[in-house]
Amino acid sequence: MTTFPAVDTTDAFDAWRQDPGQWQTLARSIARAAGLAGRDLTAFGDSTNLVIDVDGAAILKIFPPLYHPQFLSECAALHRLAGQLSVAIPRIIAADEQDGWSWLVMTKLDGVVGSAVWPQLSDRERAAILHDVGRVIAEVHALPPADLAQIGTPWPDFIRAQASTCVARHRAQGLAATLLDDLAALVREAPTLIPLDEPPVILISDLIPQNLLLSDRAGHWRLCALIDFGDVRTGWWEYDLLGPSALMCDGKPDLVHSLFDGYGTAADNAMRRRLLIHMALHHASDFRNMTIPDWEKRIASLYDLEQVIWPGT
Repeated sequence: MTTFPAVDTTDAFDAWRQDPGQWQTLARSIARAAGLAGRDLTAFGDSTNLVIDVDGAAILKIFPPLYHPQFLSECAALHRLAGQLSVAIPRIIAADEQDGWSWLVMTKLDGVVGSAVWPQLSDRERAAILHDVGRVIAEVHALPPADLAQIGTPWPDFIRAQASTCVARHRAQGLAATLLDDLAALVREAPTLIPLDEPPVILISDLIPQNLLLSDRAGHWRLCALIDFGDVRTGWWEYDLLGPSALMCDGKPDLVHSLFDGYGTAADNAMRRRLLIHMALHHASDFRNMTIPDWEKRIASLYDLEQVIWPGT
């Protein structure tokens, strides 16, 4: 096996993975060890780790040492969820580690990445897909966590750690100064409003269009597969409804309703407050990613987002 480089920062890793000349020999060696020809290697450009299409037949995902926890989460999740869902997930072909680096070779699934078609879909098509997403989330949550319960930071510690740095993170991201006081008050509510001691469920944590595969069935787009399980953890079930509701529903009541109906629940005011707290504390939280047009002009306080993102239906 080719020697892995010494990479200890995200900038250094990004520079390495953006230069095919630095990783092609290594990737080809891994692919051939897994029984693949490794002739045609094409990297995906929008991934945290180095994700490569191998010969159009498999996916190779290479994790640097700083993202090793994502490797552990993805391996454990793919093993736990195998054969358990109504949609496809990748099957592990090979997995290994060396010099602090780790990699997965997985089956390549049929379907179109959701982000490639989502902007062109009608609200009716989006509603059907969101209903599928809600249903699959419920399927995941119904499974006992088993070994996944040992993956990552325990839920209570995760929430407390996120709360301790929340205001500083959002200030650095440029959240309006007029909203930062509301954010601080919101975060103070987290330990009492977010359940910390309830039995945890498996959380995918990152259900966004980039991690969904869609298929066109007789002119109707539907969810056919999930990909990218590097952020899987365990915790309170509502955390998984945050991503699709905040980033895919655009604040439209029918879309929010379809997602929640697919899951088998409905949003009341207490849930809206918890979802807003989750939005502030989420590991990838950044209010700049909101897809609702002119949302800042529609609120007088941060709390108004509860009805902007999750309007009553």
